[in-house]
Amino acid sequence: MRQLRKVTGLSQEAFADKCGFARSYMSRVERGGANPSLDAIQIIADGLGVPVVCLFEQPEAF
Repeated sequence: MRQLRKVTGLSQEAFADKCGFARSYMSRVERGGANPSLDAIQIIADGLGVPVVCLFEQPEAF
């Protein structure tokens, strides 16, 4: 998710705002310290403009 976010040119804070999440929550999700709900996963994928499946692919696929 971090690599996809960086490709969009958004900071973690800007992306969290775009998705309606706290920056601290987004940080935990990116580091694997939080397990996002299915709704949150959909919001993140929409914010990145990618299908949900892209969030589960290996980073080298980007």
